[in-house]
Amino acid sequence: MTERCEIGVIGAGGHAKVVVATVQAAGYTVKAIFDDDPAKSNGSLLGVPIVGPVDKLRSSAGLPAIIAVGDNKARRSIDQRFEPKWITAVHPNAIVHPSVRLGPGTVVFAGSVLQPGTVLGAHVIVNTGTIVDHDCAVGDYAHLAPGTRLAGGVQVAEGSFLGVGTTVVPGIQIGAWVTVGAGSVVIDDVPDNVIIVGVPAKVIREHAIERHQE
Repeated sequence: MTERCEIGVIGAGGHAKVVVATVQAAGYTVKAIFDDDPAKSNGSLLGVPIVGPVDKLRSSAGLPAIIAVGDNKARRSIDQRFEPKWITAVHPNAIVHPSVRLGPGTVVFAGSVLQPGTVLGAHVIVNTGTIVDHDCAVGDYAHLAPGTRLAGGVQVAEGSFLGVGTTVVPGIQIGAWVTVGAGSVVIDDVPDNVIIVGVPAKVIREHAIERHQE
């Protein structure tokens, strides 16, 4: 059991409201919120002060933190920039079997159910009312939107986003950095880096490949 303590939250948008509510319900005290939007500085979110840009976390005396940003690539970028003690938070109204493994920075929202043998990577979002059945594996930075349903043995690779109400049948493998449209039903394996939608879900296009200059 993680010792409850004061923490920082990175992000001050709508998603952050649910993260703050979740970590507070889990017994943490949110000391400060960090956000790069100057318009939000010196404001507050659910009564917690927004103290300024994310870089201020570096001078916060080892304050543990959690990333409250819904965009998967943004969470990855923040994780790569900072090395605090990332906390993992589970809402007390979620059901998580003791055999489930949760990576650092992962958050499980109210009403979610995680069944035996499931493994979640780092900075995964298990959003409100999601069901993940037995022996699933969800990679780092993935986001299971509200009402997602994964049947047994599903594998979701790094960075993929499953939209609201997505259903995935047993044993399916979803590749890395995939976007699944809201309400889709996934009945076939999905390659990396594509967008799929529909019932049953079909590939509609590939994501643009990021180009990095040397």
